Amino acid sequence: MPPVWVRNALHEGQVIPAHPLALTSGRRLDERRQRALTRYYHAAGAGGVAVGVHTTQFSIRDPKYGLLRPVLQLASETIGERDQATGRQTVRIAGLCGLADQAVFEASLARDLGYHAGLVSLSALPRATDEELIDHCRTLGAELPLVGFYLQPAAGGRLLSRNFWRRFAEIPNVVAIKIAPFNRFQTLDVIHAVAESGRAEEIALYTGNDDNIVADLLTQFAVPSGAGTVRLGMVGGLLGHWACWTRGAVELLRECRSYRSSQDVPARLLTLGAQVTDCNAAFFDAANAFAGCISGIHEVLRRQGLLEGVWCLDPSETLSLGQLREIDRVYRAYPALNDDVFVREHLDEWLRP
Repeated sequence: MPPVWVRNALHEGQVIPAHPLALTSGRRLDERRQRALTRYYHAAGAGGVAVGVHTTQFSIRDPKYGLLRPVLQLASETIGERDQATGRQTVRIAGLCGLADQAVFEASLARDLGYHAGLVSLSALPRATDEELIDHCRTLGAELPLVGFYLQPAAGGRLLSRNFWRRFAEIPNVVAIKIAPFNRFQTLDVIHAVAESGRAEEIALYTGNDDNIVADLLTQFAVPSGAGTVRLGMVGGLLGHWACWTRGAVELLRECRSYRSSQDVPARLLTLGAQVTDCNAAFFDAANAFAGCISGIHEVLRRQGLLEGVWCLDPSETLSLGQLREIDRVYRAYPALNDDVFVREHLDEWLRP
């Protein structure tokens, strides 16, 4: 089990950016800018970081790059330094991918590097039964506390049944679930499964639904169960969208949290939610089935000076036709949502060696 402070922090609700990968023009790790990104998230007020996940690029595991350990270690060391300097405690979550041997290796590596939990991707098991998936997750849970992950199929995920999520929630070392199918019916499958598991007070729910961030953070679900009505909601977000404009995300979560138990949610927050979704459509390239989702985040960070370019390990992963125009549009339309001034004030500090 993780330290008590980790469980408390997750249940309180945090902004947890999915950490991008900073590369040079030669597509090699840019350690200076990789550290700068981590420092930015910490300074912006993020309560955690998720590293080695989709936004970090799954290809870091490819032996020809050999970047899994360096990237995980760099982020963990940088967070440790910033926590020590500020007296804070930041939750570190590592992505866990692949079949059993690979995923167990990654869980063990993450644990040794100071990570508190592992975000479990089941993309490598597209035809596995619920029983096989649960066995896989139990094996990983013996190595590291788990954060479940319902990843939308368009980004490489697979459909997961309500039965799977109910049984997953019953694994003792599950501490949170990131719900990111971009689908309300599948989102409700997870919500109902956790409520029915009897562990609603032990498992923190996080939105990864980039198309519905604000509504997810404001909604309180009431689920009938054998033990009565169970009330639960998404307390924070673990999001690639929050890898940029992170300072604004922290302020957004703080405001949503203030209305978490309220009967009256201001209509302006729902309007704001639609604006956030519009920005996400541009950043994540929704018009082209999310083909430019990583490059879009990179482009925003490049404009702010945090990244040098939008390069990905795979040269074919780049901005889609028309995506720059869409990013320009949302920048003009919603100037209050960016944190460019905050970044500009601290960029030199974050870029120091």
